[in-house]
Amino acid sequence: MSTISSSRLYGSIQLRRNRGLAGLYLVVAGLLILYALLFPGILTIGGFSKFTQNWFPLALVTMAQALLMLNGGITLAIGPLVSLGAVIAATTMQGALGVPGGILAVALAGLSIGAVIGAIVTHLRLPAIIVTLAGSFIISGVALILLPRPGGFIPDWLSTVLAGHTPVAFLLLVAILMLWKVFLATPLGLGIYAAGDNPVGAFRSGVPVERVKVAAFALSGLLAALAGLFVAAQTGSGDPVIGTPFTLNSIAAAVLGGVGFLGGKGTMRGAICGSLLLSVMINVMFFLGFPPVAQYVAQGLIIVGAVAVPELLGVWRARR
Repeated sequence: MSTISSSRLYGSIQLRRNRGLAGLYLVVAGLLILYALLFPGILTIGGFSKFTQNWFPLALVTMAQALLMLNGGITLAIGPLVSLGAVIAATTMQGALGVPGGILAVALAGLSIGAVIGAIVTHLRLPAIIVTLAGSFIISGVALILLPRPGGFIPDWLSTVLAGHTPVAFLLLVAILMLWKVFLATPLGLGIYAAGDNPVGAFRSGVPVERVKVAAFALSGLLAALAGLFVAAQTGSGDPVIGTPFTLNSIAAAVLGGVGFLGGKGTMRGAICGSLLLSVMINVMFFLGFPPVAQYVAQGLIIVGAVAVPELLGVWRARR
C-alpha cells in the first residue's frame, strides 16, 4: 500500500472516529469562554494550574473507564481503586523506600488488581459489571483496613510539585495522551478497538482477545490508582473513601465524550473532552450561583441530553 493511500485511509478512519464530536468541542469551547469571563483568574498560570489539578484526576479515571468501554466492558471499581491508591501512597511513602517506593506500590496495586479482575471476567465468562461491583466492595474494605480514617503521610515537596502553582498536572496529562497515541500503534492497542468492535472477527484475525481484555483491565486499574496518588498529593493525606464520586463521574464523562457501551465506538480524545466538559460545567454553575441541588439537577439534565440527542439524531437520519 502506498504512503498516499495509507495516509488517506488513516485520515478517513480519524474522520469517522471524530464524527459527532464537533458539537462537543463547540460546547466545551463555549463553556471555557464563559468560565474565563466569570473567573478571569483562570488565564493566569496559578489559576490555570489549579483548574487542571482539579480536572486531572477526573481525566485519568475517565481514561480508565473509556479504556474498558472501548473494549466492550465497564468497571464499577474505579472509585474504590482511587481511594486505595490514595491510601497506599499515604501509608508507604514514609517507609524505607520513600516516595519512589510509594509510587511503585500504588502502580503495582492498580495493575495487579485490574489484571485479577480482568482474568476473572475473561476466563470465567462473568459479566464485568457484576465482577467489578463485587470487587469494589472488597477494594473499599481493604482501603478501610489499611487506613480506617483520613491520615497518613505525603511529603510536602511532592504536594508542591504535583499540586502547587505550576501546571505540572496539565503536562502530565499531555504526556499520558502522547503515550496513548504510541500505545495505539502497537498490536495490543489496536486489539483493544478490534476486540471491542467485533470480538469474533478479531479472534479470527489473530487478535489474542482474552489477553487484550486482561491488559485493558490492568491498565485501567493502573490509571485509577495513579489518580488516587494524585488526589493524595492534593490533599496531603490518604482518605479511604475519597474516590467514591469518581465511579459514576468516569462513566458520565466517557459517555459525554462519545464512547459507546458496546465497544469499539469512540476515541480517547473524546473521553478526555467529556471529562473537561464535566469539570468546566461544575465550575461555571458554581460561579453563576447555582445552589448545590440545582447543580446536580442541571448536571443530570445536561448529561441525559448529551447522550440522548446523538441517538435521536441517528434514528432521525435512519428514517430519512
